[in-house]
Amino acid sequence: MKLSIIALALIGLVFTSCTDSEAVIDDTTSSEVDLKAVEEEAEVDKISDETSAIIEEAFLMEEFPATKSSAIDRYLPDCVTITVVIVQNMKTVTIDFGDGCELRNGNFVSGKIILEYEKDPGVSVMKSFEFDGFTFNDKSVEGSGSILRERSNENGNPQSTRTGDVTVTWPDGSFANKNGTKTREMIEGQGTPAWGDNVFLITGNWNFTKKDGTELSAEVLEPLRRELACKFLVSGIIDLNKNENNAVLNYGDGECDDLATVSINGGEEIEIHLSNLR
Repeated sequence: MKLSIIALALIGLVFTSCTDSEAVIDDTTSSEVDLKAVEEEAEVDKISDETSAIIEEAFLMEEFPATKSSAIDRYLPDCVTITVVIVQNMKTVTIDFGDGCELRNGNFVSGKIILEYEKDPGVSVMKSFEFDGFTFNDKSVEGSGSILRERSNENGNPQSTRTGDVTVTWPDGSFANKNGTKTREMIEGQGTPAWGDNVFLITGNWNFTKKDGTELSAEVLEPLRRELACKFLVSGIIDLNKNENNAVLNYGDGECDDLATVSINGGEEIEIHLSNLR
């Protein structure tokens, strides 16, 4: 009798183990777009946009000091150190935040971003960048890319097109990779010394891959509006796709808040708080 009970227990344990294993496999291979993946994509997107702003402001401070020389009005805080090395026709700009530095909009960063481009940029310049021990709000950021900056696009506005491959790692060891292209058009604030009036419209498309293998493709349906004085994107829509399924991430109607909505496969909109993303 005892042997029969033990045998039944072992069979139950094996069955449970198989069921749990199958559940994990089903979860990672599911064709649906889950809310957590959308939230993580939004966080990586925020880091991508913030680092683009840092690179742009450092470039302006170096190449156009007459308009960005005031320590009170510039976007980069006093805790950043910028060093420049010129070798032949190339200029290397190191943006060093040390062990920790709070940006004007409240985000906290550390480590370095290294920027390289031709010494005498003309109306357009190709800049390469890479991260060196860089963190953003306690998340590690690795990778590199390039940015084509045009002094004037067809609308007469400054524009930067960023192509990059960046991996963000959370403190718990999970990570996500983003690679693709983004275009940032500066529609307000050009030519003024103050950073608070800078406004950008962002378009583009990219791929997003999580540690567990989940892959999403993303495309901006309505330009994302970034007001540099705000910690978050204030409007714009991104379409995220996985196989035949999709999620629509909507950043709102222009208010500076941490709210966005997510609709999965045309379902009811779910409100998320961008400040609560892990």
